[in-house]
Amino acid sequence: MAGDQVGTQSWDGCFDIVVVGYGYAGGVAAIEASEAGCSVLLLEKMSDPGGISICSGGNVRAAENADEAFAYLKETCAGTTPDDVLKALAVGMTEVVGYFEWLAEASGAEVGYRANPGNYPFPGAETFGYASIASVPDYDAAARYPHVNSYVPIHRAAGARLFKVLEDNIAQRDVTVWLESAAKRLITGPTGEVRGLTVDTRDGAKDIKARKGVVLACGGFEADPDLQLQHWPEQPVLLAAFRGSTGDGIRMAQDAGAALWHMWNYHGVYGFRHPDPDYPYGLRPKRLPDWVPGKPPRNDVKMPWIVVDRQGRRYMNEYPPYMQDTSARPMSLYDTHTQSYPRIPSYVVLDDPARRTWPLCSPTFNDRRFSFEYSEDSLRALEDRIVTKAESLSDLASHMGLEKRVLSETIERWNAMCDVGHDDDFGRPPPSMMKIETPPFYCAEVWPVCSNTHGGPVHNVHQQVLNAFDEPIPRLYAAGELGGVFGHLYLGGGNMAECFVGGWTAARHAARMDPWDRPES
Repeated sequence: MAGDQVGTQSWDGCFDIVVVGYGYAGGVAAIEASEAGCSVLLLEKMSDPGGISICSGGNVRAAENADEAFAYLKETCAGTTPDDVLKALAVGMTEVVGYFEWLAEASGAEVGYRANPGNYPFPGAETFGYASIASVPDYDAAARYPHVNSYVPIHRAAGARLFKVLEDNIAQRDVTVWLESAAKRLITGPTGEVRGLTVDTRDGAKDIKARKGVVLACGGFEADPDLQLQHWPEQPVLLAAFRGSTGDGIRMAQDAGAALWHMWNYHGVYGFRHPDPDYPYGLRPKRLPDWVPGKPPRNDVKMPWIVVDRQGRRYMNEYPPYMQDTSARPMSLYDTHTQSYPRIPSYVVLDDPARRTWPLCSPTFNDRRFSFEYSEDSLRALEDRIVTKAESLSDLASHMGLEKRVLSETIERWNAMCDVGHDDDFGRPPPSMMKIETPPFYCAEVWPVCSNTHGGPVHNVHQQVLNAFDEPIPRLYAAGELGGVFGHLYLGGGNMAECFVGGWTAARHAARMDPWDRPES
């Protein structure tokens, strides 16, 4: 809604700062705006708050040393993000633990911290750790968040505990929260400054004045096939956890003139399609421990499968250092000879001892339409509907539509490499290797699964959204997953650090702005 509405615009509500999206980033922005004395409206388009944040592991990246953290972040972004923006995030990471301790007071919660290096052996990796909420008194996670299932049982999920602490802080402040209220368009003035926004509420569309600024903290576009079609090389990609991330903030920011970055990069793993065609989420595989190249891998971690393409050949290290982030990338190959993606879907192949190692899939969602009783029995029951069983590799190949000779050669080569304890083809960690030799044999289709995106509007050190000429769009901010800094390799827990650092940075900067409707003296 561009153009000058001064003198003609009528408003249905007025706040100093409007925050769009009630996940970690939006919650922190609302808390900080209120702390600065601003009136705050916090919008969430879904029926329940939490977004994809509440599905997370709840481990937020913290750092001991800002210079070392910056050195690491610079390597992971491969020149796609300005140094000053990365330095600001690095400094913020050194403040995360103290901020957690402050937030925890509202709930009487206990803060946990553990040292944990970066995912890759870049300079500065050892400075990092994780901050989390270890416990919250008198808190029943299943009762509080029955619509949430993360990759660990909800009663143990630190992501939900962290969100509970944020909700307690919001409740103690003068923050107006509207659920089922979707921000649709920004309202701008004659010079392009953001003056408010149009919101679809339960009671109809409302134009809301934002006297100081609007903070877009409404996530990425992992649930929007149209944006994916334009920005990702591979199709289809399954959604992991939250159907509310449909690129709303990207479109609103673009309408106001925003530049975009990192649109190709998403946090992705190969995973399973649910047997129910109406179920909207892909199923990520069991979360195995991450490992750092150059350091000895854990001897107790076994991966019970290999991955083969639609010709029956291996083409990847099935267990890369940060499997949840990059293991979907090798699937993006497009074959112009066949005009197809020969690796979408691929297949996991395993034998009977491997099948009994542990459950293969791990449902994750924030959606009140579904429930899942998280136990080994329930996971095995779901898995039984996904895998196909055969008494011989020949029968398995027939079911998969593969040449029996090709699959047999692939398995023979794999077993030979298991015997010598070294993956000569793709460098999988030796302790994870398991032979495929004991019938019955199993297979299941796997697809790229996106947990969350990194792309969105470009921002500066103040979280101000920038146009194509690196100029701030007045009074417009982005925080969290929306336009994240990671343009090449991700740092585990880094998006959540962006939620906190970006949320407090955006709100504090917006709070210092003079209201645009202040009468001239």
